[in-house]
Amino acid sequence: MCHKMPEDHKSYHQADIDVHHDGERYHVPDHNVVNCTSDFWKWQTSGEKRKWPDWIDNEPHPAPPPRVPDDNLSITWIGHATVLIQTGGINVVTDPFFSMRASPFGFAGPKRVRNPGIALKDLPPIDLILLSHNHYDHMDLPALRKLVAQHDAPIVTPHGNGRIINRWIRQAEVVERGWHEPFEYSSGIVVTPTPALHWSKRTFKDRNRALWSAFMIEIGKRKVYFGADTGFGTGSHFTQINLRYGAPDLALLPIGAYEPRWFMKAQHINPDEAAQAHKLLGAKTSVAIHHATIQLTDEAIDAPARALQDAKARHGIADHEFRTVSVGETWRPDGLAKPSGP
Repeated sequence: MCHKMPEDHKSYHQADIDVHHDGERYHVPDHNVVNCTSDFWKWQTSGEKRKWPDWIDNEPHPAPPPRVPDDNLSITWIGHATVLIQTGGINVVTDPFFSMRASPFGFAGPKRVRNPGIALKDLPPIDLILLSHNHYDHMDLPALRKLVAQHDAPIVTPHGNGRIINRWIRQAEVVERGWHEPFEYSSGIVVTPTPALHWSKRTFKDRNRALWSAFMIEIGKRKVYFGADTGFGTGSHFTQINLRYGAPDLALLPIGAYEPRWFMKAQHINPDEAAQAHKLLGAKTSVAIHHATIQLTDEAIDAPARALQDAKARHGIADHEFRTVSVGETWRPDGLAKPSGP
């Protein structure tokens, strides 16, 4: 049986979304991702896939600093959903994807069209690794193994992902949490998985056996929201993040991998929905991620960034409030030299 996302967004819960576990699998009530072979092949054979370049050389950028002290904040977009976050002397990396393919195979599967903005060996000291879910473009086990060996950093991830990681990396310190269950790394440094409309799958038999999430990162007075992968639904989970945690200083929001909408809408926001999420979160500023690195869906490589510009105009968002950065670029948000809170 093929379950499709309801066309009427009102069928989603208007309150904070909740996840259920039936003893084997996780599910969000009223949230159904397209899940049948016939629809997958309908998409794959539609002929709508835009051609991406075979390879792109990244613009050269200076290396990020070893640390960013005090309440200063900077981020470096390494590519896809991989971001180096630096504030308060702490370095955090999100969903570290450095392999050539997002696939269990080295010879097949989605292939990156550009190098990571920073080579894995050239990263500054890493204190925390955040892992949102187990899809291959987010859980890159060869990269995780090298990161753990080089930095001995704990991996914070939703429930169910630890068994996959520790099967490959026995020495890894894995901290599993559910939605809204905080992990206090040290005094004043708290990381919390937060709701997302997505799903998980690593093999043919383990669909939704592990949980998925976004993250709220609180370091000192700084709040950074990492959106990872999520659908939009009613947008209520973004509103609830604001109500529960306060407005983030910075939101890292995905804008790519969204076409065709009939297949992707339940699992990935598009640029217009990302603009709405920015406003619902109340983010002081947002940066676009999850695009222009690896072709997972139909849209052209530059379509997300162009569509985001149109969406910002429609929603009255200034360029400095939600911007794209180059792969490998280290950026300190304007006006965020000091936090806005008390």
